[in-house]
Amino acid sequence: MANNHNNWVSVLVQNLTSKKQTNLLKNLYFLTFTTVLCTLFYLLGLWQHSTTPFSAGTTTTQYLSTTTCPDPAISNSTAAALDFSAHHTIPDPTSTPAREFHAPPCDPSFSEYTPCEDVKRSLSFPRDRLIYRERHCPAPNEILRCRIPAPFGYRIPLRWPESRDAAWYANVPHKELTVEKKNQNWVHYEGDRFRFPGGGTMFPRGASAYIDDIGRLINLRDGSIRTALDTGCGVASWGAYLLSRNILAISFAPRDTHEAQVQFALERGVPALIGVLASIRLPYPSRSFDMAHCSRCLIPWGQYDGIYLTEVDRVLRPGGYWILSGPPINWRTHWKGWERTQESLKEEQDGIERVAKSLCWKKLIQKDDLAIWQKPTNHIHCKITRKVFKNRPFCEAQNPDTAWYTKMDTCLTKLPEVSDIRQVSGGELAKWPERLTAVPPRISSGSLKGITAEMFKDNTQLWKKRVAYYKTIDYQLAERGRYRNLLDMNAYLGGFAAALIDDPVWVMNIVPVEAEINTLGAIYERGLIGTYQNWCEAMSTYPRTYDFIHGDSVFSLYQNKCNMEDILLEMDRILRPQGSVILRDDVDVLLKVKRFAEAMQWDARIADHEKGPHQREKILVAVKQYWTAPQPDEDQQRKL
Repeated sequence: MANNHNNWVSVLVQNLTSKKQTNLLKNLYFLTFTTVLCTLFYLLGLWQHSTTPFSAGTTTTQYLSTTTCPDPAISNSTAAALDFSAHHTIPDPTSTPAREFHAPPCDPSFSEYTPCEDVKRSLSFPRDRLIYRERHCPAPNEILRCRIPAPFGYRIPLRWPESRDAAWYANVPHKELTVEKKNQNWVHYEGDRFRFPGGGTMFPRGASAYIDDIGRLINLRDGSIRTALDTGCGVASWGAYLLSRNILAISFAPRDTHEAQVQFALERGVPALIGVLASIRLPYPSRSFDMAHCSRCLIPWGQYDGIYLTEVDRVLRPGGYWILSGPPINWRTHWKGWERTQESLKEEQDGIERVAKSLCWKKLIQKDDLAIWQKPTNHIHCKITRKVFKNRPFCEAQNPDTAWYTKMDTCLTKLPEVSDIRQVSGGELAKWPERLTAVPPRISSGSLKGITAEMFKDNTQLWKKRVAYYKTIDYQLAERGRYRNLLDMNAYLGGFAAALIDDPVWVMNIVPVEAEINTLGAIYERGLIGTYQNWCEAMSTYPRTYDFIHGDSVFSLYQNKCNMEDILLEMDRILRPQGSVILRDDVDVLLKVKRFAEAMQWDARIADHEKGPHQREKILVAVKQYWTAPQPDEDQQRKL
């Protein structure tokens, strides 16, 4: 039995050894065959690309010696003969608008071009009630598709707060106001710059002293007044001097014979827009401003059934103030200097008093050249008295926050309902600075559908992180004082502006009229400012208004609505030389934007999202290059 077992083991070992040897032989044959085959193909390749013929009488050793160390001349010709180009190609894609986009400089005569307030175009509209001074934008085939030049000699504006009191003459080369308003201390021309003494028609002692006079009549320092509206603003000295009191004013005036008044305001670093009270609503939601002001603004408040004062009532917050100085206030003292009859001035003041009463306003005080009215905090008492005094009817149809090409009306805008006469319609606001981070009443009350208090708080924290990240990729934004005038093209809840509140900047918050939710009212309830805008049209401002422009998903919002290049050209118009832009959007959208931006001679790059490179949303950072119109000839200089 043991012998059989040993025999079986012996046979098994022999079989395994035999199989192992067979496998080794197979592997050896395969390796030899592969080596020979590779050698043959190598030699064939050398023969095909060699200038030395490989004849039957040439040995392999001889051939290799001639190809391994060739003559330099032979080596160059061999390299030249090699062709590594692709022989199977597809034609280039056909030209697209993005590839053909070209943005040449405009003629220097357009250096102060405002497309929707063009002086020549305005003359074709009715002069009645200054309708011709309203927005009248060019048709699509009339849009100027070139880059607006800065005037020759343009300089980066002075930094705030120095800019409040001075501006470079080369940036706004207009001396008309220095002559026309010489005795009123609006603006003086000195050497290479303008000086702004802070004077005004009704405040010859200066805007600061004038504001102190107002402060003796109403409280300007307890934080209850934060947002203000200045109608017919001149060079915006009233708004400029309110800033030191933590009151943020929007100043507006038409583009009229007082050349460049809004442009001066913006050059000083003061918020301002081109605008006029004529036939359409001001571009702000209802209940926006704590205070409105008119200092000899020449608006006929008592005429046209009080339509202009009714519009002020719409944008004035419950409990807000309207301040009037100049004609007809204190007419018994000034009627001779105003070159008006006592009868006409008395009639004008009586008309204003009647309109204010019909709005249920209370006249708080008239002292010297100042008169102040206050809007009620709710309409409970107004509803009772209107049955007796026949006050103007309440508006029924229109949304009070709709204000883009919306016609003004003489009806009284309803305040939100309250259950007690001591309550503030729409909700009481916190005092500044707590107002900035407190949940806006429009959100806490549920008026803004889909936005909760928790979402608001999260959004505020999100933008703090985003702005901190922006400052790591844009050194100019990080440099304190480098920027003053900022624009947010799609502000949502104003989180970008709120995150910059400790910087010496102001932000114009835009809520596009195409936005799904109208959040501009909530932005104002935070103590910030802004306006409505359709980015398919030009903004109501001068060229070179803003140092910095921010846009969150703007181009995604306007896809298939208007041309991307037209929006970018408008951005270029209102951006100052060497100003910068940060846009966040889908990467595919930003790649298109980058091509257009580079065609406009912006230095542009795409950075990762703050969360890292794996996000589809990216951030485009761009800087507008410095360039100006060429130096004018001698005849043009004499005209200046």
